[in-house]
Amino acid sequence: MAGNGSGHANGEFSFGNGTARNGLAKIQTHKKQNGICHDDSAPPVKAQTIDELHSLQKKKSAPTTPIKGTQGAFASTISDEERQKQQLQSISASLASLTRETGPKVVKGDPARKSETPKHVAHAHEHHFTPTISVSDSSLKFTHFLYNLSPAELYEQAIKYEKGSFITETGALATLSGAKTGRSPRDKRVVRDETTEDDLWWGKGSPNIEMDEHTFMVNRERAVDYLNSLDKVFVNDQFLNWDPENRIKVRIVSARAYHSLFMHNMCIRPTPEELENFGTPDFTIYNAGQFPCNRYTHYMTSSTSIDLNLARREMVILGTQYAGEMKKGLFSVMHYLMPKRQILSLHSGCNMGKDGDVALFFGLSGTGKTTLSTDHNRLLIGDDEHCWSENGVSNIEGGCYAKCIDLSREKEPDIWNAIKFGTVLENVVFDEHTREVDYSDKSVTENTRAAYPIEYIPNAKIPCVGPHPKNVILLACDAFGVLPPVSKLSLAQTMYHFISGYTALVAGTEEGVKEPQATFSACFGAAFIMLHPTKYAAMLAEKMMKHGATGWLVNTGWSGGSYGSGNRIKLPYTRKIIDAIHSGSLLEVNYKKTKVFRLEIPTEVEGVPSEILEPMNTWADKNAYNATLLKLAGLFKKNFETFTNYKIGKDGKLTEEILAAGPIF
Repeated sequence: MAGNGSGHANGEFSFGNGTARNGLAKIQTHKKQNGICHDDSAPPVKAQTIDELHSLQKKKSAPTTPIKGTQGAFASTISDEERQKQQLQSISASLASLTRETGPKVVKGDPARKSETPKHVAHAHEHHFTPTISVSDSSLKFTHFLYNLSPAELYEQAIKYEKGSFITETGALATLSGAKTGRSPRDKRVVRDETTEDDLWWGKGSPNIEMDEHTFMVNRERAVDYLNSLDKVFVNDQFLNWDPENRIKVRIVSARAYHSLFMHNMCIRPTPEELENFGTPDFTIYNAGQFPCNRYTHYMTSSTSIDLNLARREMVILGTQYAGEMKKGLFSVMHYLMPKRQILSLHSGCNMGKDGDVALFFGLSGTGKTTLSTDHNRLLIGDDEHCWSENGVSNIEGGCYAKCIDLSREKEPDIWNAIKFGTVLENVVFDEHTREVDYSDKSVTENTRAAYPIEYIPNAKIPCVGPHPKNVILLACDAFGVLPPVSKLSLAQTMYHFISGYTALVAGTEEGVKEPQATFSACFGAAFIMLHPTKYAAMLAEKMMKHGATGWLVNTGWSGGSYGSGNRIKLPYTRKIIDAIHSGSLLEVNYKKTKVFRLEIPTEVEGVPSEILEPMNTWADKNAYNATLLKLAGLFKKNFETFTNYKIGKDGKLTEEILAAGPIF
């Protein structure tokens, strides 16, 4: 090596001009002016350390969008620094303990990034009060908050800090919701006070279980203290309702990236300009679901509690990490706030034809609501929650929350293709190596779900608004096999069947024999309504009458006998019926009335065998048909007893009309 040292000393090597001792050709490059040899294909990076190199990897976000006008909490006349300070104060106010007079010291940014020293630290009312209570440990610490993070940032947070978070083969984020894999309706509480005493539906049949103001404040304090004890919390400021005149500003404070990404998908995502001008939220959720409630607290029956305070416009979640509680909790809030504006809130799917004809689809689980409202020949306005105002219909949400059990590309191609980067997959099972999801696996739960932005559906109508509905379709999967495949309803009948919210499930008995089991859910969403069902029904009838909408009852269940002897009505036949409703052709045919339920059934539907339109024709045993028909009518009548004593208006005349529209036997 010493003998060849002269070549190295002057920085020159040879290639082809000689042979090295090992027989390989020598390499030659020319000496650079600074004496350093490097690859000429690209200039060197402008960094002296690895930290500097990492800092070059990410560029700053675009500058803040100028605000139009001077309205709102963050007016365009204030500086960016002052705007950021006001935002911090707003979030500190949201996280304030009501026993300590000030909010926590909040800092924007990830505490794990030590280099991100905060410029602004604020706490609520800091210029108004001096704390009179002795200083606590929590008041000495900073609460870092991560504000409206992007899906990519939330992926990083989930995978780094939340056990059970993985990226699946298609790019979705697979997460676990902990011990609770579904909603806990028995643990939901609503504050009963002078605000809600007369407005809300209380008592028998109501989903609203009362709690007092004091107990709510105990749970709120528990949730806020838990959130403030964490190194960081996630804050989402978003909207509900695509109708700009009637949208609601919501703030979600949560402890998990999973929850933040879920709500990012499910609520309406603000533009940068809207976010800067967001101001004070209309409603706030405190999701401390990883922390239990105190079982010794009054009104608590388990370690889980989902509490609504409509006067304070706040919701507290303790003891459940199931993300659906946030979605449906806000839906309950909309069921209270919107009717106060004479806007009808609806648990329905909604689509629109090319000519602007809108249809609403109501139906419980298993009735085909998702399948039938998803039509490639029509635009999807939304799959689950809507408002009907003087402006027409609007989707409440910014995303879809689809069931995944037994999902396949063939059956539900739109949902299948929507499960990609940005989508949250709840409680699914996947291959540990390939990360391919097995949608048939129920090891964690049968209630596996996907939450994705509505833009992931190819034929979604953006913005998600439409004109007044032309058709209102009530879906029932009648496993008794006595309801016709389609019936045209009068307004009173529409109200009766809307309040009833009927379907029939097939349940296994101890002997292994399967028989139909009637299920009724008022307004097709009893768990979420806040007012008495007849109030929503009266609003529905009023809007249908004003805008000329027609009501339909469509049975997607059995024909020719009950479950076990008859057959499920073929999906292509049901689609033909829905097509005839959309086109208006079903209004042009002749009708006849059935016994007992007195439903108007068409004598013909294009593409559907006429013999199945009259249920009795399909039963071989007519006596069995009559007995089953009377049995179902009896179940309807018994269910409706809950609503008979409630009068709509001063004279109760409308109530009598609704009752008269029920079955007679």
